[in-house]
Amino acid sequence: MPQPPLIGLTTYLANAQWSEWDLPAAVLPAAYTDCVRAAGGRTVLLPPDAPEAAADVVERLDAIILTGGEDVDPALYGAVPHPRTGPPVRERDGWERAVLAAGLARDIPVLGVCRGMQLMNVHEGGTLIQHLPDSVGHDGHNPYRGHFCAHAVTTVPGTRVGALLPGTHQVATHHHQAVDRLGAGLIVAARAADGTVEAIESTRYRFAVGVQWHPEMGVDAPVVQALVAATGSAEGTGPARAAGRNARAVRSAPSRIFPTQVS
Repeated sequence: MPQPPLIGLTTYLANAQWSEWDLPAAVLPAAYTDCVRAAGGRTVLLPPDAPEAAADVVERLDAIILTGGEDVDPALYGAVPHPRTGPPVRERDGWERAVLAAGLARDIPVLGVCRGMQLMNVHEGGTLIQHLPDSVGHDGHNPYRGHFCAHAVTTVPGTRVGALLPGTHQVATHHHQAVDRLGAGLIVAARAADGTVEAIESTRYRFAVGVQWHPEMGVDAPVVQALVAATGSAEGTGPARAAGRNARAVRSAPSRIFPTQVS
């Protein structure tokens, strides 16, 4: 009997507190795993590891989600850090680039969320706007630190994202950086009213999509559903597919009001 596809989600490494403990931990907001399960997938967390381990890990997966988080190191796209750019998280950058490269090499579905989309662009030779208010003249993409807010994005007809979410939609936003120059093989799939790139997708792979917003917050389940569904059409003979992890049924994610706190 077919098993649900196994989706790998990258994580933070951060100091965390629970019960009487205060220790370094691999953490990820539960909304990510919730939305994948609602879409019919199973999840495994991918905390930062040695980049050379990525190919072995990815060989066991059916799809990858590169999650949100800290700013991508500007050195990766040849830029000097902006004063508002966060300190580099090189261990995470190196691991996630290796995971992404391994996923693309196998041509399994990849979804980049916020930071994940930016990393996908940098991986293909693109660059980032390091502090978006400098370019658009407002802070509407991240008006309150530690809080999701909503703004409108309009998708591009003829793209995968455009087919999933045609027209204009309110999405959950929390970012101060954005795609600048597109990487090789990438196209714009959505923009905000101020012109900010809000989604990208690859013309080279079956399913390699990035969204600048946070679909895990439950406002646009079709993006995550499409990732899970794409595993069922994947070709290949890796262990994940040999085990029969090809989900057929896709459930709608529960609607959810944006939580006020980002963790």
